[in-house]
Amino acid sequence: MMDTEKGAESPPNPTPIVLEGIVRQKCMNAIYNRTRMVLAPHILYTRAGSLYVDAQVISRDFVIPREEKFGTFKVDGLKNLALTEREFAISRLFLPESEKYDGTTLMVVEPQAAPAF
Repeated sequence: MMDTEKGAESPPNPTPIVLEGIVRQKCMNAIYNRTRMVLAPHILYTRAGSLYVDAQVISRDFVIPREEKFGTFKVDGLKNLALTEREFAISRLFLPESEKYDGTTLMVVEPQAAPAF
């Protein structure tokens, strides 16, 4: 299927961008189901043989949600994926102990260590 969106095309493998976003706690720009989004990726995991990322939705079509939103996104569905320089804090909605992640987690955000003085 051809991508009819103008602009940059998605890399052949978006996984490294998702991994870098999780490790560096940087937001990602993406198009998902024809919607422009800014996502804060928290965890990459597998389900039924596919890769998924659970992420906080920072904005959807340039609109910031009224309340904090957290969603599941199939990595293959993320188009025009690009890392941004915008940092994020781990969402209070993120539950890393959830059983859906048992034995399927590939990468997860970790609290940033405070600098030692």
